Amino acid sequence: MTVRVARVPTHSASRYLQQLAKHWSHKMEVSFSEQAATIAFPNGATLDLRADSETLDVRLAVPEDSDVVRMEEVVASHLDRFAFREAPLTFEWRAV
Repeated sequence: MTVRVARVPTHSASRYLQQLAKHWSHKMEVSFSEQAATIAFPNGATLDLRADSETLDVRLAVPEDSDVVRMEEVVASHLDRFAFREAPLTFEWRAV
């Protein structure tokens, strides 16, 4: 697995986390609360989100045979869609 993380500055982290989890729960296995979410993609990737009052912490684990950059773009673009008032959000992805 390739693991990438980003700390996204926003005061609406919990709201965006919940919106994304609800949105993807129709297509994927999702568990979430106001402060945390885990989303399992069909390709074997997993997305973990953690919200606090200042940031949304994002952890993306992608199988070696998948396109990591594309998965980062999918996550960022979907979160930006929910954060349209402050989009684009700042994602500085880094390897773990």
